[in-house]
Amino acid sequence: MKIPIAKPWLNESEAQNAYDVVLSGWVTQGPQVEKFEELTAKFCGAKYAIAVSNCTVALELSLIAAGVKPGDEVICPSMSFIATANCVVNIGATPIFAEVNKDFNLDIHDVKNKITSKTKAIILVHQIGLPGDIDAFSELCTEKKLTLIEDAACAIGSRYKGRKIGSHSNFVCFSYHPRKIITTGDGGMILTNDEAVAEQLRLLRQHGMSINDNLRHKAKNIIFEEYLLIGRNCRMTDIQAAIGIAQMLKLPEIIAKRRSIALRYNESFRSIEGLILPRFEDEYFSNFQSYSLLLTDKAIIKRNELMNLLLSKGIATRRGVVCSHLEKAYLNHFDKQVHLPKSEFYSLNSIIIPLYPTMTNEEVSYVCSEVRRLLTSV
Repeated sequence: MKIPIAKPWLNESEAQNAYDVVLSGWVTQGPQVEKFEELTAKFCGAKYAIAVSNCTVALELSLIAAGVKPGDEVICPSMSFIATANCVVNIGATPIFAEVNKDFNLDIHDVKNKITSKTKAIILVHQIGLPGDIDAFSELCTEKKLTLIEDAACAIGSRYKGRKIGSHSNFVCFSYHPRKIITTGDGGMILTNDEAVAEQLRLLRQHGMSINDNLRHKAKNIIFEEYLLIGRNCRMTDIQAAIGIAQMLKLPEIIAKRRSIALRYNESFRSIEGLILPRFEDEYFSNFQSYSLLLTDKAIIKRNELMNLLLSKGIATRRGVVCSHLEKAYLNHFDKQVHLPKSEFYSLNSIIIPLYPTMTNEEVSYVCSEVRRLLTSV
């Protein structure tokens, strides 16, 4: 049996939508992007959604729209996909790495200790789909006059205190990479409840152009665009958006299937000594974009050994979420050494096991039995 770490759920509906767009002749940002944005905003409970080419760009545009400039500081976790830190560096600001808690999400106490006069924003990552404490960070940002940006790359469909991620603040960024909950091949989305922010983001994604092609096409008279600010080109195509529309229709079922598999994992692994499992909690409702096991000192084998043994049984795994400050790109980036003992321990001792909506009962049972066997016998 060969079980991959992830697999997108794509079939005839996505293919037909993309086919129809290709034959329509309108393949760049246009009516399908607009429809995808409206569908996403409605699902998440946000007023506005702005589609872009990927989530890294979504984070960069959010930082720019929030007024973050070169020389400013942005607090974020090191234990996150490296794009979280890269987006800060890419606009000339400095990432200040803070510790995470046992859920792999930002530790607010460490964040408070790292706020300086240069701090302009905090990036709260909802790691592998589990929401961070949005209310606590919103209150802190209000108090310190900072901007909160939610890196929700993995978190579409997750809920915090009963409300879907995307509805709580003015900068929430989704990813549509194939390993995420739904995919458009690649792509991103920014959700906001602020009309002025939404308009600025629309300008930033398309060269600062005052009128997009879709509006010009609908116009009954000749209209000329203006270039109101220095923007970028990070549009989503209508082909991608058409695939995203089909994916959105599956999203509730995708999340239900993922949570069902995660619950089976929890029930199977609950009694194993030396393991810390993801939590199920209504106020922090996870879509389970990934399922991560944390091995403690009481585990009978080490993380890398477990990964190799599972691979020999046909089960793909991935190491835990990386720490950016330990990667070569950042080792010499700061004036002084960064030391985050909790983040480092969690990253070096966690493992992500297969989870995707089309996993069969047989495949789930096989993963459960092999993980249990390897962690309960020498």
